Amino acid sequence: MTRLHLFDMDGTLIHDSAAAIELSKQIGVEGEIVELERAFADGLLTTGEFARRAQALWGELTEAHVAAAFDGAPWLDGIRETWADIRARGEHCAVISISPSFFVERLVPWGAHAAHGSPWPAVPFAEPVDPALIHTPDSKVRIADELCAAFGVTRADCVAYGDSSSDVALFGAVPVSVAVNADHHVGDLATHAYSGRDLREAHSLACDG
Repeated sequence: MTRLHLFDMDGTLIHDSAAAIELSKQIGVEGEIVELERAFADGLLTTGEFARRAQALWGELTEAHVAAAFDGAPWLDGIRETWADIRARGEHCAVISISPSFFVERLVPWGAHAAHGSPWPAVPFAEPVDPALIHTPDSKVRIADELCAAFGVTRADCVAYGDSSSDVALFGAVPVSVAVNADHHVGDLATHAYSGRDLREAHSLACDG
């Protein structure tokens, strides 16, 4: 039986940062987005409200900024190699993130079978983001189920990798989970825990466990 490996992005694949922060650095609004991140972490903003306010800060964002943010993000080492190993085993890997789809989908060429981010309009923005379409933590479980159906597996065949409260629902839905540089929200839920900068090492815990 094959397995499906499900990766969070912000704080998991990107070490100690997030797409929103890396995008905001490109246009000089990092301080403002950090305040929004703090409000979201404190439960004062929904994911949809965060997206609406973030777009208001990103009026100058261009495709060149997105490319630079992606290329300059502090990615963990070994992402491509990990996904190549998963493929070589005849297994599947996918990214599920609350961050904008125009950023997340850039991971597909690195070897992910699928990369699901929240639906956003393309940059430069010609229309407003729809807060109702922005993913929530529960969306990750729904998308995981859709991926299971697409790849012919079940939740029992899944491994989840994440770091924070947005991963709690998914960690609770699958039998194997790896907390990667995680906070207290998922530390007690995970079947494995990893602290470091190399995804190959985190992945090996799920393979050996």
